[in-house]
Amino acid sequence: MDIAFIGQHVWNGVMLGVIYAMVAVGFTLFFGVLDVIKFSHGDVLTLGSFVGLTTFLGLQRLGDMPALLQLGIVFLVSVASMAILGALIARFLILRLRSAPAFITLLITLMVGTVIRESIRLFYPNGSNPQPFPSLLPTQSWQLGGFTMRVDTLILVASGLGTILLVHLLINRTKLGLAIRAVAQDGETAQVMGINFRWIVLATFGIGSALAAMAGLMNGLYYSEVHFGNGTMLAVIGFSAAVIGGLGNIYGAILGGFLFAAIQIATVVALPWPSAYKDVVAFCMVIVLLAVRPTGLIGEKTSERV
Repeated sequence: MDIAFIGQHVWNGVMLGVIYAMVAVGFTLFFGVLDVIKFSHGDVLTLGSFVGLTTFLGLQRLGDMPALLQLGIVFLVSVASMAILGALIARFLILRLRSAPAFITLLITLMVGTVIRESIRLFYPNGSNPQPFPSLLPTQSWQLGGFTMRVDTLILVASGLGTILLVHLLINRTKLGLAIRAVAQDGETAQVMGINFRWIVLATFGIGSALAAMAGLMNGLYYSEVHFGNGTMLAVIGFSAAVIGGLGNIYGAILGGFLFAAIQIATVVALPWPSAYKDVVAFCMVIVLLAVRPTGLIGEKTSERV
């Protein structure tokens, strides 16, 4: 088999794995702190990409400016707005439903996601069709035999891995991260120790939603288009990745994201089936894996879930 062909797919799998891992880490943060499955996560991702697209179109009307500056503004506006949205969802919905049965919170977040998704479809101009996403990154590529290395993909992979590293450092090396881990371990004791439980929850949901916006923008830049339904499948994959790794464990979520991408790529490379079957095969493998190991690859530790 052609090594360049395999290498190309492996590199594409790394790109997908970064996106999946970022979505999965968001799910893990929500569950780790408040035992909540936030099913609007994927639609926040979609909204973040559309906010980025709208920001770019607005900048275009202001006149010429460097692509790097446009990219920075697009990311800043999208990530900041989704962080605020995530905090608002936590403040006015999640925290108010703490004493309610878990399925109520699940249903509410599912409906919030549906409202976001359908609002994009109905109110964004031509929102039911894919929207072209601007190429704000260098378009050059390096050719190594039959292997093509796109500069934009390299930048996106580096940015995604850097973002995941920053989340790791935030959780493990800062006072905010210490407070998040304390709340995840025992919220009531953390409050007795003087930690502001409400603000930690808002910060956690803001961080998770900011990660969703990052993933949505990276997905748009990689595929050069966004669609109102993009977040639905990415959310299912991201949640599956989080469960594979062990829901509540950040490192398990990262591992699950790359594992899911690896299964998809292996399906395309090794099996004589069209690439459209890669999701079916990947989800079948997830079913088998969870049947064998229901707690995931890295079982959740009750002493430290974030």
